[in-house]
Amino acid sequence: MMTRTLFLIFGISSLVLSAQPAAGQATIPAELQPYLKTISAPYLGQTTPVIRYDQTQPGITHVIITWDLKDSVQQDDLEVNISPAFTPTFHWAPHLTPSDSNIIARHVFRAPALIVQSATTQLIVLPDLDLLKHATTPWYLDMNAPANILSIGLSNSRIKEHVLYYKKPGASYAKGKHSLGFYLLTSNDPTRLSDPWRAPLSFYWQHQGAPLYAKGQPLPAANIPGYVAQTYRWAFDTWKKSVWQEFTLNGKKVGAPVFIVNVTQSPNYKGDINERETRSIWNQAWFSSLRSAEGLYRYATQQHDTTLLRYANETKELALQFPQNNGFFPAVIATPMETITKDSKHLRRSTGWDHYYFANSDRNPFTNDLKRSPYHVLDMSYTALLMLRWYDELEKDPRLLTYAKNYAGALLKIQRPDGFFPAWLTLDSLRPMGRLDQSPETSMSVTFLLTLSRLTGDQRYATAAYNAMQAVIDNNIMQGQWEDFETYWSCSRYGSDTLVGRKVPRNDMYKQNTLSMYYTAEALYTCYQSTGKQNYLRLGRRALDEMLMYQATWQPPYMYVNVLGGFGVMNADGEWNDSRQSLFAELILQYGKTLHEPEYTQRGLAALKASFTMMYSPLNPKTQLQYQRKWDFFGKDDYGFMMENYGHEGTTSPAGIGIGEFTIFDWGNGAAAEAYLRIKTHFGKQWLAENLK
Repeated sequence: MMTRTLFLIFGISSLVLSAQPAAGQATIPAELQPYLKTISAPYLGQTTPVIRYDQTQPGITHVIITWDLKDSVQQDDLEVNISPAFTPTFHWAPHLTPSDSNIIARHVFRAPALIVQSATTQLIVLPDLDLLKHATTPWYLDMNAPANILSIGLSNSRIKEHVLYYKKPGASYAKGKHSLGFYLLTSNDPTRLSDPWRAPLSFYWQHQGAPLYAKGQPLPAANIPGYVAQTYRWAFDTWKKSVWQEFTLNGKKVGAPVFIVNVTQSPNYKGDINERETRSIWNQAWFSSLRSAEGLYRYATQQHDTTLLRYANETKELALQFPQNNGFFPAVIATPMETITKDSKHLRRSTGWDHYYFANSDRNPFTNDLKRSPYHVLDMSYTALLMLRWYDELEKDPRLLTYAKNYAGALLKIQRPDGFFPAWLTLDSLRPMGRLDQSPETSMSVTFLLTLSRLTGDQRYATAAYNAMQAVIDNNIMQGQWEDFETYWSCSRYGSDTLVGRKVPRNDMYKQNTLSMYYTAEALYTCYQSTGKQNYLRLGRRALDEMLMYQATWQPPYMYVNVLGGFGVMNADGEWNDSRQSLFAELILQYGKTLHEPEYTQRGLAALKASFTMMYSPLNPKTQLQYQRKWDFFGKDDYGFMMENYGHEGTTSPAGIGIGEFTIFDWGNGAAAEAYLRIKTHFGKQWLAENLK
């Protein structure tokens, strides 16, 4: 049976069957005719919607649709459909909706936008976040590219996979007025078309982000030194027994914080310890003990703390002891694990560092066994880059430069004729394994090679880097093909069997991840620094802006910790305040300084502050309350504990849903502290004091 739909065209309404053409299309204002064909809104119960349009400024139209109910209504779905007047060749949405049952739930509304454009025409739909804050029924978005329909609606949702949202029955509406609103941004400006995200980013920051930032969100800048001190007190004092790992390797005393700890390892937990994952230490693209040690080195030097300085140097020493195989090297050192039974409970425990083994990240498409996991070029290039930064900025240990040069020689030999570096290499023959061999993970190797070229004067490294950068420019940036190891082989495995290298047809988008956007924006910025070519800066800004669409630009009422400036992960996952914001913050600031853009400066500093918002601490009263509701045994000795993100499973609640159970020092509190100490060094204490509000 055909459902009734009301087509609403700038104040003229006509009741028609959904299969019939809309009436009154000629009444669309002339300035919108190249962009907008129809807007159709449904009845709510038997109530006819009323639409209001307000052109707030050229190219921006505010649309509000209102239903005035005379009685309460139960209605599962209330969907407004927007039909562009042109055929788009580009589509973007914040989350994937592979089927007609899927929606983009409000949980992932960080800077929510539906963007379509052709070579000459752009239409952007932005939900009215001020109106959304007061809605009693959850809002959603959707984008059906083949049908050329953009949707905004109201419905409950449920979660499947990790994390996709589906419509769920049960929405109801009380007697009275209910409104749905959005902004239409329209343009045919070539500059706007070349960077589809700049207009919505600017709009949201101006109307939402900047006012919150001016009020000190997401946390007071004055608290940051306290967070840093709590981080190191937690890792090397109150939780030291579980966190700090120290042993002898090749006659050298080495050490580092363990990869991961969970709440059962709290000194306040009265039950038995159950180690969540293999006891190990990582130097990988996410979890880098060497990166964290650089922060510890800076802190220890500033505080004249010889013990912490020794710990930092032991972590550097550990990285240098990872064996090289024709230049290539592993990313993980681990201990064997065993399962013991106690009081009918199965508990995982380490057998200790006397039985260590080297391995690689199990976040890969081949195996979940650390021992059998292949070499990952991204991990090696990032670790080698960190060695160069240590050598360049902290101490001139020649072993760091030698180690990096040995790796660079091997890296140049595996560069493909098209310029890319393959993603994974077999352990035995060091051959490419054929997965993601043309991915933007290559961008990390660009930054590494250009840094090495700068430090050594060897032009071979720069030549290889520019060739690799061109491959990413030609194949990934404009297509939005941001596929890396995390896109498919971490917790969100949706599409790992069917989508690698392919778009989701219904959205005309790839499954994409912010890490490779960051790698590429950083590589392009490094290329610009070394050549002065504006095209590198322009393309880098485009990649950066797409990454910033995953940055929270407002404070939703259904988020129970502060989120401004924090980042999500990808378009098929649910995290807020993910630890990657500490990795991203300085790059955003660098673009802001180079482009003289205050918005980027504020965004970068908001990202830096957001890096500490998940810390269990009296300095974060909202967050502390959420932890206490989830883990009621937490106390003073747990100050500094910090989950890597919030709302990971795609939902939150006032009762603590959204708070996790573990801390990764190298992708959490230790990473946040390192970012602050690095930025303070690079930008200067005075600059930070003047700009960090």
